[in-house]
Amino acid sequence: MARSPVEEGEGAPSFGPLWTLLPYLWPKGQPELRLRVFASVFFLLLATSATSVSPLFYGWAVDTLARTPAAIALGVALSWIGAYMGTRILMQAFAQLRDGVFAKVQYHAMREVSVQTFAHVHRLSLRFHLERKTGGLSRVIERGVKGIDTLLSFALFSIFPTILLLAFYAVILFVKLDLAIAAITVAMVLAYVWFTFAITRWRIQFRRDMNQSDQDANTKAVDSLLNYETVKYFNNESHETRRFDKSMAKYSRASIQAQISLSILNTGQAFIMALGLGAVMMLAALGIKEGRFTVGALVAANAILVQLYIPLNLLGTVYREITQALVDMEAMFRLLNQPEEVKDKPGAPPLRIEKGEIRFDNVVFAYEPARTVLKGISFTVPAGKTVAVVGPSGAGKSTISRILFRFYDIASGCVSIDGQDIRDVTQASLRAAIGIVPQDTVLFNDTVRYNIAYGRIGATEAEIKEAARLAQIDKFIVELPLGYESMVGERGLKLSGGEKQRVAIARTILKNPPILMLDEATSALDTHTEREIQSALSEVSRNRTTLVIAHRLSTVVDADEILVLDHGRIVERGRHGELVAAGGQYASMWNKQKEAAAAREKLKQVENDPDVAPGVARGQPVAAD
Repeated sequence: MARSPVEEGEGAPSFGPLWTLLPYLWPKGQPELRLRVFASVFFLLLATSATSVSPLFYGWAVDTLARTPAAIALGVALSWIGAYMGTRILMQAFAQLRDGVFAKVQYHAMREVSVQTFAHVHRLSLRFHLERKTGGLSRVIERGVKGIDTLLSFALFSIFPTILLLAFYAVILFVKLDLAIAAITVAMVLAYVWFTFAITRWRIQFRRDMNQSDQDANTKAVDSLLNYETVKYFNNESHETRRFDKSMAKYSRASIQAQISLSILNTGQAFIMALGLGAVMMLAALGIKEGRFTVGALVAANAILVQLYIPLNLLGTVYREITQALVDMEAMFRLLNQPEEVKDKPGAPPLRIEKGEIRFDNVVFAYEPARTVLKGISFTVPAGKTVAVVGPSGAGKSTISRILFRFYDIASGCVSIDGQDIRDVTQASLRAAIGIVPQDTVLFNDTVRYNIAYGRIGATEAEIKEAARLAQIDKFIVELPLGYESMVGERGLKLSGGEKQRVAIARTILKNPPILMLDEATSALDTHTEREIQSALSEVSRNRTTLVIAHRLSTVVDADEILVLDHGRIVERGRHGELVAAGGQYASMWNKQKEAAAAREKLKQVENDPDVAPGVARGQPVAAD
């Protein structure tokens, strides 16, 4: 399976994501959060100190109680036991304080990174999003944020305290026992850590395979569910299930390999720990026999090793989780560092709309270097006028709308509004000045009110209802059981095509832009619905600079100018009557569409005629005259 470079890295994970994360843990202009970092480190040191001295109190209590009954100083023994209990309580208390104080820093960092990534993804070009799969993209962000949580939860308060604890215990063992026992303990820990790291690095390939398979399965599931109707139309439920099962089978194989390698890791860790513990105990036993150590020293050494074993045993899990977190964070930060194809110039001013005149001057554009889509087109949409662009599929009509919205930057030429090159102004101000009714209106899975109000966030109830009225959808809305609170379904699938278009018109009316773009807004509708929508569009476009991208020529007959685009060039231009009279490409398109419309009308009459001739089967095509 091919891996996307944005989602998965190669080889062992780097610690680059950790360095990228550090500024979020030490945020500028946030003294409270910086103070919390200091306090967390202080509590961490106190917790580690309490943990390291507790075995000594335990050993001294054993030594006191190991004497002959007459020599036992019960008060001293109880004091040592009390001190042992106190250090254990303090260890937990300081650890909980550390976690509680640091929580605000941790979740602030998670929030900042996730919000920045989300915002950055929205700033990336349309080209990037057309090449991506939404399900996989959301999974990258989801796993990356979870990875930050894992890294901060485990790395800062598991690995660092364990290293500090090892240093304290090595000193204690050297002072209380001897150099050999301290050296064996350190060697055991180093061998344990080396083995854990080595095996975990080997295991990372299985984690990446699991990630990719999981992402692929999620992408297929989301894509299939979003296209539920298409699946049903073609009776392909079994096909979609097989595709999903194939991805899940790959995930299962990778998971099995990961589980086997985990068993190898756990077995090796247990062997190293048992070997080290046995060696220390044997040396301590010899020391007691020779009179160099007390029984309490042996007990303290055993307690030290047991307390070391707990974080070391956790270290295996911690390192695995951290490694996986680094892989996930690496993918998300790679996404965060994805370069923006279309960017505002430094210090770019907002667009100033005076009249709203649009000008394309010798514009050349290509999605790919080998295929030029627009080949030096020039035209002007005068302020308050309507200009239509028509032509066959693939001529480059919709590309014009994408360029005007600056989803892409042109190769050469100039696109300007009121004399201002759109590359010199901010994208936000440019898009705020343009309203669009697209061919395929995709709605949010929310209420009718929300989808209309999306045209201008913060609009009042009265403004929303007035926009619905002007779009001629208010009567339909009030007839719904929940009215404006009715849910429209995923991508608006609970509404018909005409209803969705009216919602799109309503939110464009609410936006109230000086420039309007109609991108084949009625091409997917039936003739009756088209006429109704067209009247609403005429109302919206009145006194606005309007650029119409059209397939049905009947919708542009009243345009002030019609441009005929073919293979990226303007081959004809003029008003409807002039172009029909010229007998060129536009006239040919007009005649074909008239013939098709006449044929549809004749078919409709035949189907509705009760005296239809026996030889004419209802529903059969009828040729145009």
